[in-house]
Amino acid sequence: MNQENSNLNLPNFLTLIRIALVPFFIYFLFKESLIYNIIAFGIFLIASLTDLVDGYLARKWKQETEFGKFLDPLADKVLVISSFVTFIALNEQVEVWMVFLIVLRDMLITSLRYIGIQNNKSIRTTKIAKLKTFFQMVAIIVILSLFIVITTGQRKNINSLFEKGKEMGKIGLEIANENFMIFIQALQKKAPEDVDIFYHLAAFLPYYIMLLATVFTVLSGIRYLISNRELLKWKYISNAIRRAK
Repeated sequence: MNQENSNLNLPNFLTLIRIALVPFFIYFLFKESLIYNIIAFGIFLIASLTDLVDGYLARKWKQETEFGKFLDPLADKVLVISSFVTFIALNEQVEVWMVFLIVLRDMLITSLRYIGIQNNKSIRTTKIAKLKTFFQMVAIIVILSLFIVITTGQRKNINSLFEKGKEMGKIGLEIANENFMIFIQALQKKAPEDVDIFYHLAAFLPYYIMLLATVFTVLSGIRYLISNRELLKWKYISNAIRRAK
């Protein structure tokens, strides 16, 4: 088998490692301990690094394969979606509707990518997809970082603020805005060294960044569907279904 066309190469192996790291990332993230949160952050960074390395090696060694082109974005989605789904259980600011829209978008694009592969059609990427990826990665890194710099008790207190606010009929954005104003007022009334900066940031920043990530994810999904609308024709869909059997 030609090495250039073989699916058994180092870039694809690194992509598989990224998927294999996800269960360990989730396990350590659920542990209420600083050291475990640091380990979880480290695993996420290592997994993200493999995303850069596998693509670079595949291009440099001319080992780009259709399998790799499909597996690489899939591995990214597994890592990102696993992070967000886990955050739902750990952070009240990450709401179900946000993650639902992110998952729905990725399912649609993955299906579209599969249809394209089965029909030997290339998927047109969009510039807004890069913004989507940027805000998603920033959201994950910020939340993981805040897990490290604030205590478990502070995290539970912030979650309690959002839970009580929602019980009173407030939406997440409203609660985040209130916490932001409390932060501004604290800066105005106290010296900066007397304000627990990280605690206050943790009370509104994750919501704002998750909201941006969700908005750009939805917009990029719409743009993807428009740019690749030809693949939504029944002749391409039916051909992909037939080849899958």
